[in-house]
Amino acid sequence: MPLFAKSFGVNNSAVGLIVSMFAIARFSSGLISGKFVDLFGERIVFAIGITMVSVSALLCALAQSYAQLLLFRTAGGLGSSMFSVAAGSIIMRSVSDEQRGRAQSIYNGSFLVGGITGPAVGGLISAVSLRAPFFIYSGTLLCSGTIGFFFLTTGRSRTKKVEADSDAMRIPEAIKLRPYQIALILSFVTNWVLFGLRTSILPLFVTEDLHSTTTVVGIGFTIAALLQGLLLLPAGNLSDRKGRPASLKIGTTVVLAGTLLLTFAVHPWMYLVSMGVVGLGGAFLSTAPANIVADVIRGKSGQVIALWQMAGDAGMIVGPITVGILADLFSFRMAFLVTAIVFSIAVFAAFTLGETRKSHLNKAS
Repeated sequence: MPLFAKSFGVNNSAVGLIVSMFAIARFSSGLISGKFVDLFGERIVFAIGITMVSVSALLCALAQSYAQLLLFRTAGGLGSSMFSVAAGSIIMRSVSDEQRGRAQSIYNGSFLVGGITGPAVGGLISAVSLRAPFFIYSGTLLCSGTIGFFFLTTGRSRTKKVEADSDAMRIPEAIKLRPYQIALILSFVTNWVLFGLRTSILPLFVTEDLHSTTTVVGIGFTIAALLQGLLLLPAGNLSDRKGRPASLKIGTTVVLAGTLLLTFAVHPWMYLVSMGVVGLGGAFLSTAPANIVADVIRGKSGQVIALWQMAGDAGMIVGPITVGILADLFSFRMAFLVTAIVFSIAVFAAFTLGETRKSHLNKAS
């Protein structure tokens, strides 16, 4: 996307605007997507949402100006919000407390694999044309939407534990629950650290402050992704066996350690080690907050799920802007240190959280 946008002769700020507008569109449409899930069900909203992203990608491939590209990419944010809220609702409502951690790990793992292989395949295809990856992306999304429409189900006809839709939890009720409040905090600060830093100043820190290369930047990202992927299932299993607090305590502590190590990194190898540490902690953090939300909701609670996802989107929007300003005004290390301080809130929340699985919900509340 950045290279394609750049081909229209725009500056770096305009390129960044395309990324930001997609995230803003996702964030601003979150509650609407949740309402759609409550009204029409996960299967229909998932299929329509992912089809909208498919059409958006196709239109991006056909864009003849930067303004068209910006418009089409922004429109895809609504579809992305719709299918992600619907997919999250399906995962949360289709499995029991005893399986939820592992199910969420597999779900997150699929995104991780896509995040690793997608850019690699897209890079090869872009050698033919910068527009080509968008055509391929559009086609694969259309296939996914078709499969989702015909085969996705919450398993409600087979599972007696799923509550009736009339008993669905609403946002005012959910926001009073301490576990849900903690899940919102975790979603915000985790996305700030795991995604905000990565997409903003971290590559610049490696190349400008550590005087290394973009290859080293990529190696660090790969190490983090591989270690996170390897530990996803064990982390989900721990969450199911020992409870969400145990998983969160490990995840938040390890990620904080990795962020502090990054703050004091003076050699490229220290950057690589810190990325590995963050990847290890990220495996535990990527599943537990979603499991907390799933533990406390009832029935088809699309807007409750949407608000939690919006907290994560907010972290991805606020994080890059904040660390960028801090890096400009002070230094990269000051930006990392402030990030670590903010993330310490997540560590505190993890150590104050009680068990949230439904059989222990009274203890958590």
